[in-house]
Amino acid sequence: MSTQHSKAAKEFLKDQKYAKWHDATFWAVRSKRDNMAMGLDEWEQLREKASAIKRHTITHLDEYLDQFSTAAEKNGCIVHWAKDAQEFNEIVYGILKKHDVKKMVKSKSMLTEECEMNPYLEARGIEVVETDLGERIIQLKGQKPSHIVMPAIHLNHDDVGELFEEKGISTEKGNHDPTYLTYRARLSLRNEFLTADAGMTGANFGIAATGDIVVCTNEGNADMSTSCPKLHIAAIGLEKVIPNYDCLAVFQRMLCRAGTGQPTTTYTSHFRKARPTAHEMHIILVDNGRSEWIGNPEHWEVLKCIRCGSCMNTCPVYRRSGGYSYSYFIPGPVGINLGMLRDTQQHSGNVSACTLCLSCQTVCPVKIDLGDQIYKWRQQLDDFGTANPEKRLMCNAMSILFGSPAMYKMATAVSPLANIVPSFIMNMKLNPWAEGHEMMKFPKKPFHSVIKDLQL
Repeated sequence: MSTQHSKAAKEFLKDQKYAKWHDATFWAVRSKRDNMAMGLDEWEQLREKASAIKRHTITHLDEYLDQFSTAAEKNGCIVHWAKDAQEFNEIVYGILKKHDVKKMVKSKSMLTEECEMNPYLEARGIEVVETDLGERIIQLKGQKPSHIVMPAIHLNHDDVGELFEEKGISTEKGNHDPTYLTYRARLSLRNEFLTADAGMTGANFGIAATGDIVVCTNEGNADMSTSCPKLHIAAIGLEKVIPNYDCLAVFQRMLCRAGTGQPTTTYTSHFRKARPTAHEMHIILVDNGRSEWIGNPEHWEVLKCIRCGSCMNTCPVYRRSGGYSYSYFIPGPVGINLGMLRDTQQHSGNVSACTLCLSCQTVCPVKIDLGDQIYKWRQQLDDFGTANPEKRLMCNAMSILFGSPAMYKMATAVSPLANIVPSFIMNMKLNPWAEGHEMMKFPKKPFHSVIKDLQL
């Protein structure tokens, strides 16, 4: 289990041209984020404020959830509570079955990915159509998102063009121009909007004071998903609730700057009640482990996450290994932590996918200590029974070596002998260090001896 990520990353790195493109693409997004952050003198103050708001809300979540649900019901919404993924899926299916829904369009929602809602509904005869272009592409391809904000970033325009031809999106054969493909996708999706019986949105934020659902998109697909069908279902994780509009103003200024390097999303849509011509608006508040995670003293702050993806964009491991090398459906630093909260046995292999450079928590707009949390998970692998036996053996050996000054001095004194060993012996497959680079040369004089001579 502990080598799971490294094996998948090795497979990803076989295509070096693509791996370099992937790395450069996300570093460019990180650079755009930096330009946006540096363009605001108050950026660090906003991060402090955002972190404080999230800490306060999560530690008073019962009060704000009660306030939110009360306000939403006063607005005429029907509020549901789901304790886990199974109950969430059952609630959604129950609503759709009651209204005899055959097709539902939906905007992007990582919560529905988490609960595996689409296959649940499809197995019961309901067609689910993703309307975010990236999500639609990977839905047609039968894949999962490789990034939480840019789910199809691992595909190029030729991949998409060939996919559209295969799936009958009415494109000209061989025409893989991105503008043309986007146009054809828009026409295809417009028909889905107009023929759907229900629409679903996720939620970037829930406003406790007013009962609003706020959804941020660049494509307007959330608006279309709620404007055309007469039934609107909104899915929201408990941790997405914030106190009021003053708090929303802080997050709205940060979300897109941190995630994509834009000053704001093209659309920031607010849904408070069903439209006059619509039937109903349902809001489903989903726990699925969150109330348990709040009680974890070392890791509860990961619930502050606003799903901007900036930790992935900056992470040197994610950029060079891709989203599919992680076992949890959310990759990167935040996904490592969320995966471990979900199932330590299944997702322990991801904690090795971190250099502890702490770049993730340096850019996180809500100041989650992501790297520190990954380090803490590593210290518990032995307790979980998922520690790599080779690494454990190495650590035990190093403990003995570093615990004995005499043994350490002897080892450093004789280490230059390794330099005379023939290269083909040192740089063989049995030496993990030799995979990717040649074995280092040991200095003739150990560092502590050099320092001692300088002091004399």
